[in-house]
Amino acid sequence: MRLGFAVGVIGVLILSHAAYSTIQYRSLLKITEDEFSGPPINVVIELIAGMVFCMWAALTVPGKFLSILPQSDENRVVALPANLDFMMFNHRGKAFPLDMDLKLK
Repeated sequence: MRLGFAVGVIGVLILSHAAYSTIQYRSLLKITEDEFSGPPINVVIELIAGMVFCMWAALTVPGKFLSILPQSDENRVVALPANLDFMMFNHRGKAFPLDMDLKLK
């Protein structure tokens, strides 16, 4: 988990450096009065590497994925919330017909 967090921080730093490099490149183009046609290839490579690092960290830092067991009693709602003031059953949804015969053309 620590390695994944460190990789995520490195990915964010790489993305920040790529953004800073692009800003510097555009200001250089303004000085030389050239037209901006796209970022340099090293910035594109930094963006791809930073994105891969951040995605890898986002998938490894939260932990293992656990399966959802539909028969488990832990998945059931056994009680309503204590504050029932915000539950509305009289709303505009009743204006729509119950059986809508929609056909795709």
